[in-house]
Amino acid sequence: MPGTAATILHADLDAFYASVEQRDKPQLRGLPVIVGGGVVLSCSYEARAFGVRGGMGGGQWRKLCPGAVVVSPRISAYSEASKAVFEVFDDTTPLVEGISIDEAFLDVGGLRRVSGTPTEIAARLRQAVRARVNLPITVGVARTKFLAKVASGVGKPDGLLVVEPDEELAFLHPLAVERLWGVGPVPSRKLRDRGIDTVGDVARLPPESLVAMLGGHWGRHLHALAHNRDPRPVQVGRRRRSIGSQHALGFGRAGKDSAAIEATLFGLVDRVTRRMRSAGRVGRTVVLRLRFDDSSRATRSHTLPRSTSHTETIALAAQGLLTAARPMIERQGITLVGVAIANLDNDGAVQLGLPFDRRSGDGLDAALDGVRERFGSTSVTRAALLGRDRGFSPPMLPD
Repeated sequence: MPGTAATILHADLDAFYASVEQRDKPQLRGLPVIVGGGVVLSCSYEARAFGVRGGMGGGQWRKLCPGAVVVSPRISAYSEASKAVFEVFDDTTPLVEGISIDEAFLDVGGLRRVSGTPTEIAARLRQAVRARVNLPITVGVARTKFLAKVASGVGKPDGLLVVEPDEELAFLHPLAVERLWGVGPVPSRKLRDRGIDTVGDVARLPPESLVAMLGGHWGRHLHALAHNRDPRPVQVGRRRRSIGSQHALGFGRAGKDSAAIEATLFGLVDRVTRRMRSAGRVGRTVVLRLRFDDSSRATRSHTLPRSTSHTETIALAAQGLLTAARPMIERQGITLVGVAIANLDNDGAVQLGLPFDRRSGDGLDAALDGVRERFGSTSVTRAALLGRDRGFSPPMLPD
């Protein structure tokens, strides 16, 4: 349970990919920078001032910021920067929970005698990241993980924001309802259509009303967050609850090439299942995520009878989900496809003594993994992917 003092830090690098590019290429500093081009992977705050956001297609961002400077992503540079920043985190406290390559939670509650107050620790952390890695980072400090993350979001860019326990609700309640963790476009629209615009509006509703609007889990979840009830501790070495990958498409409404979309899907399944086997994980639930030309999103899932990391088994399930989504794709176009496997377990923890059920792949999967490990991830691929853009594979924390 969270303590009575604000001792949790949420440290989040600002416009990470774009900031690395501006750091390494001084001529880009002060300019609107877009990493990606066809689809925005990251953009500098100078580009954000024109309304550019991550995930935008080329047609959108060119209208908003025609003078933007476009750079290609450099995976190795981002990985090296992330490792250097996490070394700063680890030097700050042993209690670090990585969320992604550019953000983490840190618990500094037991360091007052040796390192000072949480605010002093957060200030030194920001100085160390700037001195050792030369990147801007924002830190939020609060009593709960949820509020620390909200504080870092409000404090951006390159800021430090501390929310003391006696100021929590006064800080939280005036914020837009989208600040609540998990309120995306669909829940936001449902709430705002009913005149619920701020976190305080959510807090004043009885939980039964939120459950009726959003369903049992989300209704109770948002009611708790609106009162800053978040009992989760900072967890060191927490394993992923899902493993996934996504690919932004330049199709839009004019591009509904079924073969190209299906090839992209199979490429994602290949990538995800290789990661699962490398991490010794198996999973049961296949999740398909789609983003359409109007920026709306849809998620579909299918739970398998048994846990697996077998590429073909998961590909067949994902293909079935894609087939069911064809009418939406035809109506709305498509700009992003994502695949994730949830309900993960350790491979060795699945029930033993069963006949072979493709849980952990087969001999072909193992042979292909060995070839790719030795000669590179692109040394063997599906015939359907030959000559196609495989998309950007962002660096990630270990699975």
